[in-house]
Amino acid sequence: MILTSEVQPQSSEYRSNKAYHEQLRDELLQKLEAARQGGGAKRVAQQRQRGKLTARERIALLKDPGAQELELSQLAGHELYDEQVACGGIITTITRVCDRSCMIMAHDQTVKAGSYFPVTVKKHLRAQEIAASLGLVCLYLVDSGGAYLPKQSEVFADAQHFGRIFFNQARMSAAGIPQLSSIHGSCIAGGAYIPAMSEYTVMVRGQGRIFLAGPALVKAATGEEVSAEELGGAQVHATQSGLVDELCENDEQALERLRAMVARLPAAVSHGFQQDFASSLMPRYEMEDLLGVMPQTPKSPWPGYELLARLLDDSAFDPFKEAYGSTLITGFGRIAGIAVGILMNQGVLGVAGARKGCHFIDLCQSRGTPLIFLQNISGFMVGREAEAEGIAKEGAKMVQAVACAEVPKITVIIGGSHGAGNYAMCGRAFAADFLFTWPQARISVMGAEQAWSVLQSRSGNLSSQSLERKKKTFFERWQQESSPYYATARLWDDGLIDPLKTREVLSLALAAALTKPRKEFSRGVIRM
Repeated sequence: MILTSEVQPQSSEYRSNKAYHEQLRDELLQKLEAARQGGGAKRVAQQRQRGKLTARERIALLKDPGAQELELSQLAGHELYDEQVACGGIITTITRVCDRSCMIMAHDQTVKAGSYFPVTVKKHLRAQEIAASLGLVCLYLVDSGGAYLPKQSEVFADAQHFGRIFFNQARMSAAGIPQLSSIHGSCIAGGAYIPAMSEYTVMVRGQGRIFLAGPALVKAATGEEVSAEELGGAQVHATQSGLVDELCENDEQALERLRAMVARLPAAVSHGFQQDFASSLMPRYEMEDLLGVMPQTPKSPWPGYELLARLLDDSAFDPFKEAYGSTLITGFGRIAGIAVGILMNQGVLGVAGARKGCHFIDLCQSRGTPLIFLQNISGFMVGREAEAEGIAKEGAKMVQAVACAEVPKITVIIGGSHGAGNYAMCGRAFAADFLFTWPQARISVMGAEQAWSVLQSRSGNLSSQSLERKKKTFFERWQQESSPYYATARLWDDGLIDPLKTREVLSLALAAALTKPRKEFSRGVIRM
């Protein structure tokens, strides 16, 4: 069916909503632009004085002309440390290089010399996780000072710390996922293993340096005095160690040679999801109107079909079990010509909604149809009646269906994301291929009011003044910790996105996710 829109742009509610969401959107766009500036104008100028391109300039030369990018986690590290670590110190983006889908991981030397903070490691590992899952060629543009030593205990020894980067490189190479590096600057200590474990490496003369220990550490350890160039310069590794396969004179030449290597790669063997692509038709309604339609709090009724009318090709949607479990909208449509299954919350999930969700996920799995989860959920229904009906059991079935589905899964948190509803709607723990968040989202184990009710019942005999002070402190902390900026800084998502760019982001994510190798579907015991 073709969805219709009932937007009333002249209404006071529309104008109020639009003003509120425009303010949220402007704040987001300002923060994204600040992150794109890296370490700031002074650091960028220093980079240019050294004859070096910035990380973003390198990516622009490496990718195909006009190719779109799906940049991930742009606000990683936002207000996470005393120091500003723009974009987490590393840019990770999916784009086309020589008409091949690639994951580019580029250190930003203007941000603390490209050093690895804990969030840098986490962002790098997430990029590798996506590349491994979707079979994307990995291109490393290295210009890094290695581990950020003041936080060495948080980046070095654990299973998901620095060493996991090299483990992932080894496993991906073994799985036939190419690992290629271009060395544009420092590559120190453990970071030296990035090019060493790549299948092909180019290096810029006079800029690139690769060594396990720099001159100061060598002198302290052995007494030997040696310059950085003599110790690990491009000439050394191209002519003596054999670590570098090609020697280049500047950034531009190195990127040209890296493109040539991508072009020489064998054709990718497609084990992904074959789609019956249709012509992509634009939605019949403007995305801009969404700002006036969205409520100002996740608690308010959400006009879900208004969003779908602006996301789906030709605003066409085929509902599934529309009259059953109506607090979960399910159905089929297309985005950029790609057939998708939609799950969207329209209220709390009850027994019927959970059953319907489980059925719909299994149906999409059987057809190989990618799943799009649009999360705005307070959780599952609670209470005596719901428990007697088996809400825990039925909810667990939906959670299990989400966990075991092997089709591409993409999640957008558009409002609240609370409790087990986060799991049932493919939250971070449930291995969505991509998960994005809107700036009005709220993510927490439950709503602030419900959490305060629980804590207040355990507060004992506090005076009314003490209780009020405690309540104020609690709500301030809960507000901060459930903020989408708090979440995205810690990589609980793959990016905080402009709501008006949602269709574009989903189109790019779907195109990347369709390369995901198909696996045999299996599921454990379901409690009947």
